[in-house]
This record gives sequence, C-alpha cells and structure tokens, in this order.
Amino acid sequence: MPEPEQAAKPRQRRKEARPGEIIEAGLAEFGAHGFEAARMEDVARRAGVAKGTVFRYFPSKEALFEAAVRSRIAPVFDQLNEMLDRHEGPVAPLLQMLVGRIHARLASSDLSVLMRIIIAEGPRFPAILETYHRESITRGRAVLERVVVLGVARGEFRAGAVTDLPMVLISPALMAAIWRMTFGRLDPIPPERFLAAHLELIAHALRPDGVVGASANAPSCRGER
Repeated sequence: MPEPEQAAKPRQRRKEARPGEIIEAGLAEFGAHGFEAARMEDVARRAGVAKGTVFRYFPSKEALFEAAVRSRIAPVFDQLNEMLDRHEGPVAPLLQMLVGRIHARLASSDLSVLMRIIIAEGPRFPAILETYHRESITRGRAVLERVVVLGVARGEFRAGAVTDLPMVLISPALMAAIWRMTFGRLDPIPPERFLAAHLELIAHALRPDGVVGASANAPSCRGER
C-alpha cells in the first residue's frame, strides 16, 4: 500500500486545480448562455464539483467572470511587460510582435466569448464592464504606450495624433475580432490578411519620414478649386 502522505498527493493536486477547472467551466457556460443566463449550478456541473465548492472560490458570478478575464489576459500582459523591460533593439519589430500577439489572442475562442459578453451585456452589468476595462483595456493601453513612447524617443516613430492616442493603433485588431464574431460565417476573411493589413497601416502611420495627412483647411474632393 502507498504511504499515507503519498496517497494524499493526488487529492491535494486535485484541490489546487479546482479554481482553474471552475474557471474553464465558467468560460464554457458564459460562451453557451452569456453572462446573465449563465448559472453557477451549471458551472458546478460542468466542473464536476458541488455548487458550494464554486462559491467557496468565487463568491459571485461577477467574481468568476473577473477570474476568467484575468486567466486569459493577465499572462499576456505580464509577458509583454517583461519583454519590454529586457528589450534593447529596434522598437518597430517589437510593436509588430505586440500587434501579432493581440490578433492571435482576439482570434481565440475564449477571448471572443469575453468580448461578445462585454459588447452585448456590459452596459447592463457595470461590474463586468469595469472588470474588463481594468484588466484588459487599461493594461493593454499601458503596454502600447510604453512601446510608442520608446519608439518616439529613439526617432523610429513620428510624433503626432497617433502617438498621442496610441490605442487607435489597435483598432484594426478589434475590427477583425468583431468581423469574425458577426460576419465570419457569411464573409470569412483569413486572419493573416487582417494582420498584414494592420501592420501595413501602422508602418505608414508611424514612419518618421511619412507625409502628414491633408490639412483641415485644404479643399475637399467635391470639385472645389
């Protein structure tokens, strides 16, 4: 027979794994039914635990949603910040890598579920909207601003309206995600095409020798002379 402490190890590992298993079950339930209709008892059933066990780790559905957001987003930003701390080379390839990572994450089914819930249900559930803004939007903007500020300081990027509001650099990635969620079945566009177009837009927008757009006082294109 195994020693008592040896026999206890699988149970201990199982207990430690429960929060992650509940989060995965929560994501599946949110994906199937949305936030409002998702029920904690159904999350428990998916996770193979008692309902009380779910509430032991996550006292509310909002707390479970917050944990789901963190599980999918926090590791990405932690890794990107570590890369920024160590980076010494050109900044443009770093920005390209960052954009590629964002496209890859937004294309994942789990993050698409979270985005769909935020867009459809966030206005009715301010707590989950605030969670997503704090854990995803705020942290993502901070990473992007670090890259852009570094690029401007090194003379690789042209300072201007785009670098004053660098979050606009991510807009094509959000469009790609929304397109997949809404029109992907009717009019599929390969993810690599979205990414290539996105990177080309960024390269033109930030190039230090780029030509700034037409002045607001310039004639329009409606036949004016």
